[in-house]
Amino acid sequence: MRYIILVFLLFFASLSRADEAFWLLVDTQKKVIQVRWGERVLDRFEGISIGRNGAQYKQKSGDNITPLGNYKIAYINDKSQFRVFLGLDYPSVYDAEIAILDKRISAVEFAQIKQAHKNNIMPPQDTALGGYLGIHGIGQGNKKIHGVFDWTQGCVALSNQQIDKLSKWVYKGMRVQIK
Repeated sequence: MRYIILVFLLFFASLSRADEAFWLLVDTQKKVIQVRWGERVLDRFEGISIGRNGAQYKQKSGDNITPLGNYKIAYINDKSQFRVFLGLDYPSVYDAEIAILDKRISAVEFAQIKQAHKNNIMPPQDTALGGYLGIHGIGQGNKKIHGVFDWTQGCVALSNQQIDKLSKWVYKGMRVQIK
């Protein structure tokens, strides 16, 4: 009987840890988003679009660059003009560390970003680094240019059908790596 209870407890403990292991890999070179569990690929979405000026370490608001780095899903808006918007907790502490060294943000802004991440809340979105970045559909946008051109202001975009399918995997706090 103890053995059965132990197996039962281990099974349910592994389920709760499995949720923490789900994450997204956004490959800006291959233009693919992968849903992963550890290193295992569970689903993939090809033909994504990124910022008009490509992907690199984002320098400032309005640069139309998709930021490289590690983020989390901070919020989910399923009534967005882009169909579904999966908001990222950009800027990260790393983004802020680079920006303060380059004197692009103030010490107060750096402290606010760092504190927000420590408290697991959305960092300020109105610094010189910009904000309001995420993964979204195209909404009523031009379906003919999606996947052919990089057209966003720094976000990652999928077709409406893809974002509907992806959003079934996503939860608040999910890790997202953009490379």
